[in-house]
Amino acid sequence: MNFNLGKVYLVGVGVGSWDYLTHRGEQLLRCADVAICDALINPELLQLLPPNCLYIDVGKRGGKPSMPQAEIDRLLVTYCQQGKQVVRLKSGDPLIFGRAREEVEALKMAGCPFEIVPGLSSALAAPLLAGIPLTDKHLSNTFAVVSAHQPDSLDWEALSRLDTLVFLMGGRNLAAIVEFLQQFGRNPSLPIAIIRNCGNPDRQIWQGTLDNILDRTSGVSLSPCVIIAGEVVNLRPLFQMSESFSVSPLPLSGKTVLVTRAAEQSSAFSQLLQAQGASVIEMPALEIVPPSSWVPLDGAIAYLPSFQWLILTSSNAVDYFFKRLVRSLPDVRSLASLKIAVVGKKTAAALEKQNLKPDFIPPDFVADSLVEHFPEPLKGQKILFPRVETGGRDVLVRELRERGATVVEVPAYQSACPDRVPPAVLAAFQRQAIDIVTFASSKTVQNFCHLLTRELSLSPQQYLENICIASIGPQTSKTCYELCDRVDVEAREYTLEGLTAAIVTWVEARKTVT
Repeated sequence: MNFNLGKVYLVGVGVGSWDYLTHRGEQLLRCADVAICDALINPELLQLLPPNCLYIDVGKRGGKPSMPQAEIDRLLVTYCQQGKQVVRLKSGDPLIFGRAREEVEALKMAGCPFEIVPGLSSALAAPLLAGIPLTDKHLSNTFAVVSAHQPDSLDWEALSRLDTLVFLMGGRNLAAIVEFLQQFGRNPSLPIAIIRNCGNPDRQIWQGTLDNILDRTSGVSLSPCVIIAGEVVNLRPLFQMSESFSVSPLPLSGKTVLVTRAAEQSSAFSQLLQAQGASVIEMPALEIVPPSSWVPLDGAIAYLPSFQWLILTSSNAVDYFFKRLVRSLPDVRSLASLKIAVVGKKTAAALEKQNLKPDFIPPDFVADSLVEHFPEPLKGQKILFPRVETGGRDVLVRELRERGATVVEVPAYQSACPDRVPPAVLAAFQRQAIDIVTFASSKTVQNFCHLLTRELSLSPQQYLENICIASIGPQTSKTCYELCDRVDVEAREYTLEGLTAAIVTWVEARKTVT
């Protein structure tokens, strides 16, 4: 037992968005051995955890099953005494309604070192992000932050004398809050605002007065929310951008999209989705690694002048081929007599990074159209085809050979399945927080289903129920049908931009229907 190296960090992660996490909190998440998390933690933040981090969801959301506090205390002590760096993630600030006292007492009793890392409390951030100042020279000299979990136990006579009241954990007790405030002298016309999910893209705000707020929120689930009562609520227009500069919500606002690509390729797609308002969780479903042997590729490169065409069907093929080419033949003039065909915009962009332009790009951005539209007669052509070592489609090679071409296939890279599912992804599935899953290749579908089925002990049909399945094209869709029984969205243009556009169209169509 390596007790001296263990330490527990009680980390406040703020109001959900990565933007409001402290730098210290980010540092600790990135080097955690164990993460013990409340239910309200945004799954996006969990992407910071290392792949080998043990993730434990303890619940702590009102009305939902939660781990007993004594068991949480035991876990903190146990993992600390095993020499682990343990982060105990709490929404908001750990010392504001965070049950931190019990955990600190357990750690001190066991002699476990700990550190408390502050976070941005929703009591302060929610009003600010909604444009509501808690203090004002003329309207509010005082404010109080109140837990409304048990409204009957509060001193309403004292609270009613304060200018501004901020209620946390009061979504299910709004009616009682309104009743008590009026009972103890607050005017029915007192402004009140309710802010749900204050730090997330799907934030909602309801504003009214004590005598109409219940009607305005009738039938709506408010949790998790912050409630502000006071004259300062009427200052919202002053602290917000003028209506002439306001913008409509982005089409994917409020949607959480899971991206399943190779780790080094996911960021560009994530940025496209985020630009449309989506929250994105990345699950690397592929690991791109060198082939089992470089001998075949090196041998082909040695006889490069004997080929008329080089076919590249992925950016991975471009990257690995040219890295090996430079290693074997530093003089780029060895490509002088070689024509290059690429499949897809991304492949062409990767080639341009090598300061080369393709001689041919087939229409529709798919390999299936390469043979049909090839710019020269294929009979007698000698073609070099660097490709993935295993798992690739053989249709292209077969059709080229049927047309009389000599095709030399050589492995340039290998796509492997990762060892495990990131904690953020498991947490999101367990909380049913994912709206859309995207697939950009058949291999990502296969690896995704393998990993999730193993981790969740459920079939793809079960854990993908009520989740939109979005595919980049027909071949990927075919694998989705084989393993998941359905596809909800298929891109018309088989690119990441096309897939993003298809998802936006699908979401907008559902809004119209509902």
